[in-house]
Amino acid sequence: MAPNNMHHRRTHNLLLISKLLNQRDSGSPFTLVLDSLEQSGKPLVGEYIRRAKVSNVQVIFVSLETIKTPHEDITFIPAWDNTLQVWQKQIADSLKVHSAQRKLLVFDSLNSLSSSPSTNTQLPALLSSFISPTTSLLAVYHTDSPVSSRQGDAYSPSPVTLLKYLATTIITTHSFSHVRARKAARERSHVPPSFGLNEGTEGIVQGLGANGRESLVLEMEHRRKSGRGVKEWYFLPYSSDKTANISSKTHREIVSLLEDHPLYRSAPPEDAGDTANGGESETTFELGLTEKQKRDREGVVLPYFDAQNGGVEGGRILYDMGSEDDFDDEEDEI
Repeated sequence: MAPNNMHHRRTHNLLLISKLLNQRDSGSPFTLVLDSLEQSGKPLVGEYIRRAKVSNVQVIFVSLETIKTPHEDITFIPAWDNTLQVWQKQIADSLKVHSAQRKLLVFDSLNSLSSSPSTNTQLPALLSSFISPTTSLLAVYHTDSPVSSRQGDAYSPSPVTLLKYLATTIITTHSFSHVRARKAARERSHVPPSFGLNEGTEGIVQGLGANGRESLVLEMEHRRKSGRGVKEWYFLPYSSDKTANISSKTHREIVSLLEDHPLYRSAPPEDAGDTANGGESETTFELGLTEKQKRDREGVVLPYFDAQNGGVEGGRILYDMGSEDDFDDEEDEI
């Protein structure tokens, strides 16, 4: 890719992920986070909430598996302790408060709603009813959680397929350690390793390096209004300060492209610079010729030299016998 195209892609995609995380201009009405045991999506949800509070966006957290509120200054709805009609009404009432203010509605898990026979068919309509020009939806789906089979509905798409179809942005979380291990295997033409449940080994639930303590990798697929998709990989470090790097006055984005990370970026070969400059690579033997070898090579007469110069004898081979040659009458006649 040309340098100008690389610079344009880097600039555009960094602005895009910053726009999505900061909830600017309703960049994504429905963001679906796909996580697993190898890399939880909770750090990403925490980053969304942290930036929403700085941007004065009201956060409504619908808890289906979280016991305690992740933040003090948000509206916490314990849906796990109420019926569908009760917490649905609580969400509707919360959205009516300060209706002109931008809001971020967070579902910490959609697995229970997708598996329940009473809500799995109504889930797309239920989620769509909460989205508005001032309300964005952020939902998490655990990809390695088993889904109960549905009787008499074999031809319908799976819940995660429906959610991917509805979402305008799909973010899959990965462990940085696992991403680096797979890249190292590909560079050596090896089979990329599997981790956790994908290993298929009895007793292994989580692989080494799962849920890194310092960072995670985001695989993003964003769908524009025109229908064109944008795919990119990002590196998101965990923020040590709850309000650092996102102040409106001193803004400094902490998300970067994965390919720009020094531990992920492939280092160029050490001898590439010498070869490009016309230098010879260092070896354990001499590749050049001595002056005597060059003179001997120039004095060698090629077997077809006479024919190449347009000799009258066609393709006859000219050969001068030496003292070490063994003359044979039968071969000479042939």
